[in-house]
Amino acid sequence: NNHTQDAGVKMSKILIVDDSPAQLYQLRQIVEKGGHQAVTAESGERAIELAGCENPEVILMDIVMPGMSGYQAKRQLGKEKSTCHIPVIFVSSKDGEADRAWGLRQGAREYVTKPVNPNLLLSAISEAMAA
Repeated sequence: NNHTQDAGVKMSKILIVDDSPAQLYQLRQIVEKGGHQAVTAESGERAIELAGCENPEVILMDIVMPGMSGYQAKRQLGKEKSTCHIPVIFVSSKDGEADRAWGLRQGAREYVTKPVNPNLLLSAISEAMAA
């Protein structure tokens, strides 16, 4: 699966996790317009499964989801040898300063609030990959 692309641009695989199909669609559009490949999951449980087999470069994680929350999923990913290195960016409608601080304390690389600003999100993805 390592076909080289024009000008040596490496496409990055981004795992998008959100229980809202509308949000998934919107985030996928942003990610794909940014030149990345998107893989989507509608739950924290599925995100953990996919992170293990798809080995994404970055995970965009919603926080409030039925079942496992984004925080729980992030902790679980951090426990697994195969996924603990993957940077997680929380994408949440909780836009309080305390929410942001707590998200970053969970080990997230960045915390982006909804409605998502596409440029902000893409630059957060680039920074997470460069780190």
